[in-house]
Amino acid sequence: MFERKLNRSDMLRCTLCYDAPCSAACGRLDPAGLLRSVWFDDEKVAAARLPESDPCQNCAEPCEAACVRPNEVPIRELLRRLRNEVRPELEVPLPEDEERLRTDLCGVPLENPFLLSSSVVASNYDMCARAFEAGWAGVCFKTICSFDIHEVSPRFSAITGDNGSIIGFKNVEQLSDHSVAENMEIFRRLKQNYPTKVILASIMGQNEAEWEELARQCEANGADAIELNFSCPNMEKGGLGSDIGQNPDLVERYTAAARRGTKLPILVKPTPNVANMSEAAEAGKRGGADGFSVINTIKSIIGVNPHTYITSPAVHGMSAVGGYSGNAVKPIALRFLAELGKNPALAGMHLSGMGGVETWLDALEFILLGATSIQVTTAVMQYGYRIVEDLKAGLNLYLAEKGFHSLKEAVGLALDSVSPTTYALERDTVIFPKFLQEKCIGCGRCVVSCADGGHQAITLTAERKPKLNGKKCVGCHLCLLVCPQKAIRSTRKRIKKV
Repeated sequence: MFERKLNRSDMLRCTLCYDAPCSAACGRLDPAGLLRSVWFDDEKVAAARLPESDPCQNCAEPCEAACVRPNEVPIRELLRRLRNEVRPELEVPLPEDEERLRTDLCGVPLENPFLLSSSVVASNYDMCARAFEAGWAGVCFKTICSFDIHEVSPRFSAITGDNGSIIGFKNVEQLSDHSVAENMEIFRRLKQNYPTKVILASIMGQNEAEWEELARQCEANGADAIELNFSCPNMEKGGLGSDIGQNPDLVERYTAAARRGTKLPILVKPTPNVANMSEAAEAGKRGGADGFSVINTIKSIIGVNPHTYITSPAVHGMSAVGGYSGNAVKPIALRFLAELGKNPALAGMHLSGMGGVETWLDALEFILLGATSIQVTTAVMQYGYRIVEDLKAGLNLYLAEKGFHSLKEAVGLALDSVSPTTYALERDTVIFPKFLQEKCIGCGRCVVSCADGGHQAITLTAERKPKLNGKKCVGCHLCLLVCPQKAIRSTRKRIKKV
């Protein structure tokens, strides 16, 4: 399942173009769509979508010539590998429908688990409509409030990988800058034109009366559920956003106020800027919440300019602490999700997971730790609404391979394996690494890391091949992680002497 034949590293020069010239030039295949599937861990889906006959055979490679980086992306070679290496190992055919993906949000039907999370990606009618057309099951609309919002410029910054893709993303964006009346009109239009899609209305009030009234108006104008934003880190005034999420008494009080205004399901969105989330979550339950959205962005500082001494984004000589998101925060999001999922006081509560979801495999991790719905923002900002195609296709194929008839059969399956501390872990077994000599190129990265960051258990032979000293190896697996060739795997066990 996880031994992929192709990875992002095989196509790093691909820019994932809009209206890709490579596909226009081909005329027989959609190379851009197939490569995008590889990028988003959907190599099996891509291989299954190839036709029986091979249109790339004896091809003049117009796709590579038309590429915006001409002949820099090995399109034909990648398609050949999909056919010859991936396709023969397919276990099941692509599912003919998406019935397995059906789920619900506190009883509200979802055609699949994927929603846009409350942010700029779901902030007006046109954007939400295009997302629905693309295949998203619903949107959590950008947080509605009754106070004036004035945004700064610029308001985003990021940490990027070697190929320019975003790893971590910072924003100092605030809430919806439309009036409550304007947003209610958007809800009505969306519900009229897309009656099967779900509107999760994110709201924020300044006092109990506002929380109650906003919830009431959202229900009256077509919302299917309410999300209470107790976690935005970018609020100008005190006592809003993450200030609420750090105060369980306020969480309970404002949840109860929203509950007085609506009979719709209510999700509390606690702040991750705390040591643990359970106290606030339990307070939300006492106030009448039906579930939780986990997590919002994390307070952060990115990039101190070595010449101006200003952090990013710089706004007229100043910057500020802002919200951090993207794939880099996924481990933190999974940690908080597991905390709530394992809390017996919260049993039966809906969990909507978010924080770093880019691929179906990311989404699956949230599902296995208890999430029944998934929300996405940063990946959409980077790659567009189109990613939902690969999110759905990859998850659907995985469920079919596992023999699951419903997504809900996978919800929470990993929770029992999670311990809150490392002390519960077994300590009498060492798992040795195994060097795959046919893949090893003799770079010696494993030697360097083991010597300077491990236990000095690996040496390099005269033939530049790694050699393990089993008496020194403690099985930490640092070497597996640093190997650029993925030429190291786990192997046999050694029982320590007592």
